[in-house]
Amino acid sequence: MAQTPTTFEVDGTAICNKRMNAGMEVQQLADLVGITANYLRKVERGVRTRMRPGPYQALRAALNATEDELLAPHPDPPERK
Repeated sequence: MAQTPTTFEVDGTAICNKRMNAGMEVQQLADLVGITANYLRKVERGVRTRMRPGPYQALRAALNATEDELLAPHPDPPERK
């Protein structure tokens, strides 16, 4: 049985792009998500790279984002020879 992660590694640039495409200001989105605008700015700039499940789910809902659209990309593991 899969457990919910304790934090999600997010892509700040993707979050910023989705917010701007939605026509929202930082404060508007922060209020919808229940986080501070300062925290959201840090996430968007990549200063903070992890979010707890509650705020992450609220962020996804507010931006109408898919399951992994706001997650940081993970490089492919090196091939074994």
